[in-house]
Amino acid sequence: MAFDSISIDIKDRVAWLTINHPPINLFDMQLIGDMDAAGAQLAEDDSVGAVVVQSADPEFFIAHADVNLILDIAGQDQGESDGTSFFHVMTERFRTMPKATIGKINGVARGGGLELLAAMDMRFCSIEKTVLAQPEVSVGIIPGGGGSARWPRMIGTGRALEMMLGGQDYDGPTAERYGIVNRALPAAELDGFVDDLARRIAGFPPEAIALVKKVAYQQGPIEEALKVESLSFDQSARTPEALARMKAFLDAGGQTREVELGGLFG
Repeated sequence: MAFDSISIDIKDRVAWLTINHPPINLFDMQLIGDMDAAGAQLAEDDSVGAVVVQSADPEFFIAHADVNLILDIAGQDQGESDGTSFFHVMTERFRTMPKATIGKINGVARGGGLELLAAMDMRFCSIEKTVLAQPEVSVGIIPGGGGSARWPRMIGTGRALEMMLGGQDYDGPTAERYGIVNRALPAAELDGFVDDLARRIAGFPPEAIALVKKVAYQQGPIEEALKVESLSFDQSARTPEALARMKAFLDAGGQTREVELGGLFG
């Protein structure tokens, strides 16, 4: 599938989705539509085990959502809307697809750009160039692309409210400390780290990756989550690839002192 604002390169079961939408990677209908179509395509692609979303622009990941688009939406009659927006549908594809999704940030990601990242499984950024913010309240709106709902669950209510009500920019080290990103790394190390991690994850059995995500995102009481985990564990342990890999582990000397201390799992 051809896109106007993004490109996709698949290598070693990792899909590298690169945003390239000058001048500032504005999250307009073109980019939203391309991201939605790409997410649908990648979710169904059995040759892909992990998806990395990055930017071709050295200064912008995604600037923010197109304010003109928000104004257009505000002027429309919403009728009997169920509360789910087209933007929610697009971002949810990256959360729910049965493969790992990783955001790689080396520049500005504000507003809707940061909300897209919030929907991904993991986020990694550079120490030197990262600028993250949810500045929506400064123009009288709220983070409406998932941020108001996701960030309190991910980083705690207090820090989420500081970020969303303060609207200030966060650098890479602060974003790491707050839990907005998994890690902030020197820019020179960011590409190599994300590449290694994505390839490692993509090399594991896809059924196991999908089931880990299913359990990790389980909401509600811990008792219900444990039931889902138990059923998912049983399902994963019966797959042919899991059975073969466990046998190979034992055949290679797994569960012996010498092999375990040598780092069998890499």
